[in-house]
Amino acid sequence: MIAFRSTSHPQLDSLAESVAGTLARHGHKAYFAGGCVRDALRGAPVKDIDIATSATPDEVAALFPGRSLAVGKSFGVMTVLEGGIPFDVATFRRDGGYQDGRHPDGVVFDSAEHDAQRRDFTVNALFYDPRTGRVIDYVGGRRDLEAGIIRAVGDPLTRFREDRLRLMRAVRFAAVCGWTVEPATLEALRTEAPHLGCVSAERIRTEFLRTLCEAIRPGDALRLLRETGLLAAFFPELLRLAGCQQDPRWHPEGDVWEHTCLMLDLLKTPRTPELVWAVLLHDIGKPDTLVTERAPDGTCRYRTPNHAPAGAAMVPGILKRFKESRAMTEAVTEAVRYHMQFSELPKMRRSTLRQVLGRAHIREELELHRVDCLASHGKLDCYAFALEKLRELANEPVLPPPLVTGRDLIALGFRPGPAMGALLKRLYEAQLEGSGRDALLRQAAAERPSAD
Repeated sequence: MIAFRSTSHPQLDSLAESVAGTLARHGHKAYFAGGCVRDALRGAPVKDIDIATSATPDEVAALFPGRSLAVGKSFGVMTVLEGGIPFDVATFRRDGGYQDGRHPDGVVFDSAEHDAQRRDFTVNALFYDPRTGRVIDYVGGRRDLEAGIIRAVGDPLTRFREDRLRLMRAVRFAAVCGWTVEPATLEALRTEAPHLGCVSAERIRTEFLRTLCEAIRPGDALRLLRETGLLAAFFPELLRLAGCQQDPRWHPEGDVWEHTCLMLDLLKTPRTPELVWAVLLHDIGKPDTLVTERAPDGTCRYRTPNHAPAGAAMVPGILKRFKESRAMTEAVTEAVRYHMQFSELPKMRRSTLRQVLGRAHIREELELHRVDCLASHGKLDCYAFALEKLRELANEPVLPPPLVTGRDLIALGFRPGPAMGALLKRLYEAQLEGSGRDALLRQAAAERPSAD
């Protein structure tokens, strides 16, 4: 028997066995299928369990009255609720033609063997019979799993042309499992990469972020996306980082591309999409701001003045193309804009320091700074300084509410307007430097406008 460990629900496997058992007791074949079998065989936790069966959608609905949903009935897929958990129950099938490069035009219900042969990769075409504990393998998937190989089922060009999202999935499975893509599948991947454009931006974004968030070595995953031509198809801006030189005194690791790949590998796990975007885009402004100078000894020196604000200006357009959320776009834009600021922390006034440390995403920004340093010069003194200051402020708000408000100033005779706003800003900075309310009111009174 194989253990189907789940981090999402401790009874996931027993509930899935209950669904399969109901189908089997009524004369139908019912197997666990696809990714859950792959992950269980390699000792990884499973996120969900899909069930493949000889039962038709109508027969599934009849066996689970009031607990089945026809979410994908036209493709032979029903959702069955068991113990409050949804399970996809799909009828064994063969797919018709693929006119849009994503979805079959129709399906024909068929045998388990033919169902396996229409799947994407051999390691995803395995079945498991929960009654007998037997793995059912029609395509050599178990052999490839044990060898650590991603191989398309049948002809790889045909598989990729049926559904071009499989191009991204091939890289994700290889990166997450730490496996290699076998030569014929890899060659087909390179051939079909320019046709990725028929896949929606949202689906590409989801696969891309899952790849870099879940990969064993996300830097290697990014390299594979570049080597196959996929990155050129959906994220050409990143290709400009390759060959963009940096001053070896601060960046002994090499160009901006290599620096970015190293940073991805250094991120703490679990990695978040926000930090992955921030790493990918933090130096996106360097190619446009690169200045090459000749030092007195004849060596080349490279500078990228103002690359942070230049990069921040590029972020919204890039993330809009990926249909990213406004909140994510704002957070990543701020991280890119301010990522060079941390080297100045020890020199900042207390008020400025508190405003920096009080930013909404300061923890993510500090993680970006940490991996930025480790992937280059290796010095973490400013990172340690920031953590120490955050510890000092742990028992009080980093950015406390203002002690003096606009109402206070109006009571003193000020009129609303730019001058009053500027004064409120100065008073708040003085508060962050340690001034109390009485001192702030005296400062404001000293600047009170004279009566006409």
